[in-house]
Amino acid sequence: MIGVILSVVAGAAMSFQGVINSGLGKQIGTYEANAFVQGTAFILGIIAMLILGKGDIKSVLAVNKIYWLGGVLGLIITITVMLGIGKLSPTQSIAIILISQLLVAALIDAFGLLGQEKVPFVWTKYLGLALMIIGVIVFKINKNA
Repeated sequence: MIGVILSVVAGAAMSFQGVINSGLGKQIGTYEANAFVQGTAFILGIIAMLILGKGDIKSVLAVNKIYWLGGVLGLIITITVMLGIGKLSPTQSIAIILISQLLVAALIDAFGLLGQEKVPFVWTKYLGLALMIIGVIVFKINKNA
């Protein structure tokens, strides 16, 4: 149950963050807003590590180098969410983001990528994805009506 609660909080925070970052970007510039957001996250991340951390930061040198791309992906995510929300409504943008996340996560599961356990992509998952895509189309049609 804690996993569900944490996932709900993460989803809500991502939606708020996208809208907030997009608004900040309109005021100060997209890349300036990204630098501010990433800088704030870095400072808070250091503080959280110092207070709550129980690992060994030096071990980062020993991990598979592909895992170092998390920061690069954070930059890509922040900028593309800001730009996507700026071009679409928050609902449309986040819905498309969710579909993309679900599809890529399903591929990671299905192929056991990045060291994950293989989880089959069965017909019900295809159906769920199709329903989500139909939902985005309905939102888009409703906006233009």
